[in-house]
Amino acid sequence: MKTLIKTTLSVLALSAVAFVANAQDDNGGPPPDGQGQSQGSRGHRHPPLPIVQALDVNHDGVIDSNEIANASAQLLTLDKNGDGVLTTNEYMPTPPKNLPADAPKPPTPAIVKALDVNGDGVIDASEIANAHAALKTLDKNGDGQLTRDEFIGARPQNGPPGGDGAGFGGNGDQQGPPPAQ
Repeated sequence: MKTLIKTTLSVLALSAVAFVANAQDDNGGPPPDGQGQSQGSRGHRHPPLPIVQALDVNHDGVIDSNEIANASAQLLTLDKNGDGVLTTNEYMPTPPKNLPADAPKPPTPAIVKALDVNGDGVIDASEIANAHAALKTLDKNGDGQLTRDEFIGARPQNGPPGGDGAGFGGNGDQQGPPPAQ
């Protein structure tokens, strides 16, 4: 009888260990390429901003003084139709296909606000020509370069959870409808 009790307790203990190990599964962990480290609450990342990819030529995550100085030329590489101006479909990522039509627009990144001086959603030829000066206004600590915190800006207090401030286009300063009372 003692052997049966010991065997039963051993099986129960092993089952409990297996249950706890399975309950803490991280669904395979992050992808092998290291992406997915800062996912939002819905398990997705915002796509990278084409405007930042164009300006951050060496792709180190910092827009340095040389990249700021050459900003006008780099912005023109985004001009898909060659009209000399950049519209949101040229400088912002394409929204996901499964995005609901009534989804609130993410806030406009600080870099777009700085470059689009008149706030019309179009970065026109004069704004492109003055890009270096506009970008320098984002350099809050005066070190001559822009970090992600400087070119994306602060996350909104009531914005989408897990968001990174990178929007999908438009002049989306709207935070969505106010909470129901």
